[in-house]
Amino acid sequence: MKKIAFLIVLLISASSCVSTKSTLKNVDDNAPDLILKKDNTFSITQFAKDKKYGYDPDYPINIFFQNTNNEALNEVRFLNALAGPNGEKITFHRLETCCPFPTKRSNMGAGFLNVYELKWEGQKKPVKLYLNIYEKGILMVPMGLRLKQN
Repeated sequence: MKKIAFLIVLLISASSCVSTKSTLKNVDDNAPDLILKKDNTFSITQFAKDKKYGYDPDYPINIFFQNTNNEALNEVRFLNALAGPNGEKITFHRLETCCPFPTKRSNMGAGFLNVYELKWEGQKKPVKLYLNIYEKGILMVPMGLRLKQN
């Protein structure tokens, strides 16, 4: 009886970790597939007009590309295409994984956002971006950043 009670409690707590309704606001399954450039970065042609894009967990940068097997590779392909506000070279590292949400593109039925910190010379405060490898969306440069010039 104790084992059954423990199993029920375990199932309830596991299912409560991920909401059945996504809070992500900018998912677009009809977005065009991402294109890789010769320098192994994503081709980005649009600039965000919404201050929340990339900076808010409900408006992450959706970088689904072919599959989710190598999330770091796709994140690096996006981040390496960016520069600071005046064209500065940026450095970045992953801070954490957060913000679970339901998705059909994961074996678990749930996805997570990866939070990256970006820095560049002359910056007063590091920038945090929320990246989502599970969903599609229009890929844009977040406000305050630029595309790296080759």
